[in-house]
Amino acid sequence: MDLRVKQVRLLRDASMSAVVAGLVAVLVGYTSSVALIFSAARALGGNDRQVASTLLGLCVAMATVMLVLSLRWRQPVMIAWSTPGAAVIATAATASGFRLKQAIGAYLVCAIAILIVGVTGWFGVLMRRIPGAVAAALLAGVLARFAMDGFGGAASRPLLVISMLVTYVLSRQFVPRYAIVLTTAVGIVIAVVRGNASVRGLDWSIARPVFTSPSWSVAAMVSIAVPVFVVTMAGQNLPGVAAIRSAGYDTDVNKVISFTGLVSIPTAFVGAFTVNLAAITAAICLGPEAHPDRERRYVGTVICALTYLVVGLFGAAVAGLLTALGQELVHAVAALALIGTISASLTTAVADEHNREAAVVTFLVTLSGVTLVKVGSAFWGAAAGLLVLLAVAVRARLRPPAAKP
Repeated sequence: MDLRVKQVRLLRDASMSAVVAGLVAVLVGYTSSVALIFSAARALGGNDRQVASTLLGLCVAMATVMLVLSLRWRQPVMIAWSTPGAAVIATAATASGFRLKQAIGAYLVCAIAILIVGVTGWFGVLMRRIPGAVAAALLAGVLARFAMDGFGGAASRPLLVISMLVTYVLSRQFVPRYAIVLTTAVGIVIAVVRGNASVRGLDWSIARPVFTSPSWSVAAMVSIAVPVFVVTMAGQNLPGVAAIRSAGYDTDVNKVISFTGLVSIPTAFVGAFTVNLAAITAAICLGPEAHPDRERRYVGTVICALTYLVVGLFGAAVAGLLTALGQELVHAVAALALIGTISASLTTAVADEHNREAAVVTFLVTLSGVTLVKVGSAFWGAAAGLLVLLAVAVRARLRPPAAKP
C-alpha cells in the first residue's frame, strides 16, 4: 500500500522541468567524467567486459542510493561516482602497476571506512582534523597530474586535441553547462571524419557484472584506499553537503554517507569504487530550474537514477566506443573536464595563509608522481604536507611567549 501511495505521489509531483533536469544531470555527469572511469579501469588491466562491469556497478550503486533515499524523504539526494577517486586510481595504477584484484581490495577498505564514518557521525570531526588547504592541494595535485597526460595527446593528434580545447574555451564563455558535452561531440566528429574511429561492431548487448575476488595489498591500501577516501570525503562529500545546505534542505547527511559506503561494498566486487554525494550535478536538480517548489524537485533525482540504470546496462557499448575513439580523445575529455575542479582546489589550497606552505608542499610532491616502496605520490604528498604542519605546530610551542610591555 505504501509503495502504491509513493507511486501516485511521484506521478502527481512530476513535471517536465524536473524530468529535463534529471536527464541533463546524467548527460553532464556521465560525459564529463566517464573517460576517467574508463582510464582507471584500463590502467588496472581491465578488458572491455570488466570496464563495462565497472560502469554498471557504479550506475547501480548511484541509482540505488538516489531512488531509496529520494523516494523515502521526498528530497533530491544526488549521488555521483568519485571523479577525483578515479584519477587517483588511474595515477596509482600507472605508477605502481596495481591490478584489478588489488584495487578491489582497496575499494572494499575504502567503502567500509566511509560506512563507519557515516554511522558513527565522525564525518564532520574527521574533516575538521584534515586542514581544508591540504586536502584541496592533494586533490589538485592528483587531478593536475592526470590532466597533464590529456594535453600531451596533442603531440600525436594535434588537430583533435587543439579543436577540443578551442571548443571548450568558447563554450565555457557562452554555454558553460554544456561545455564538456560540446567538446566531446566535436572530438567524436573529428575522430570519425578522419577515420580514427569506427562505431561498427559495437557490443550493444546488456552489460553483465564480472565478479573479481579481491587481493589484499598493503601498498594498494596506502596508494589507493587512503587517497581515494580523503579526496572523496573532502573533495566530493563536503561540496555535496554544501550544495544540499545552500538549497535549503535538512537532509540527514550522515545517513546518506553511511548508505553510500554500504552500497559500495557489494559493487566493489564487480570493479566499482565508491560513490558519494554529488556537487556539480546536484546543482541541476536541487535548484529552482528543476521546479519552483522545493518539495517536488526530488522527481528530477528519480529520473536521474532511472536513466543511470539504463546507461549502465549498455556499458559494453560505451567501453567499446571509447576504445574505438582512442586514448588521446578520452584523455583530452578527462583533462578538460577537470580544469574547473583543479582551479577551485588550487584556490582553496593557497587561500589560507597559515596552511599555505603545507598545501604547496602537498601539491608539488603529489604532482611529482614519485613512487616509493610501491606507494604512490598521493600518500607521500599528504604525508609531506602534514609533516610541514607538525613542524609549524612544534615551532609555535617552543617559541617563548612575547614579553609584556
